[in-house]
Amino acid sequence: MKRSDLRVFMIATAFAVAITFSLPARAQDASGLYKSRCAMCHGADGSKLDAHNLQTSDVQKMSDADLSGVITNGKGKMPASHGLKPEDVKGLVDYVRTLKK
Repeated sequence: MKRSDLRVFMIATAFAVAITFSLPARAQDASGLYKSRCAMCHGADGSKLDAHNLQTSDVQKMSDADLSGVITNGKGKMPASHGLKPEDVKGLVDYVRTLKK
């Protein structure tokens, strides 16, 4: 392998590894949705409400299905999130996972 080909290969590999370990794509896409629909109550980092702190282990150990249900149907004082597509809900779940302590 030529030296220039090896260099390109190494750069491409480093780039691929960096992308792999970054936020999941759905979570990145959902960050704007979280900011517009959730952050006003939960805060930018998910810790604004003590009773509903999204960083806690109680929230983080919930299954994806349970989190999706809360987002979609609401719970307690949290209203249902009407009009979200299933992929938006999945993205929000992925985003909530990034908020853990």
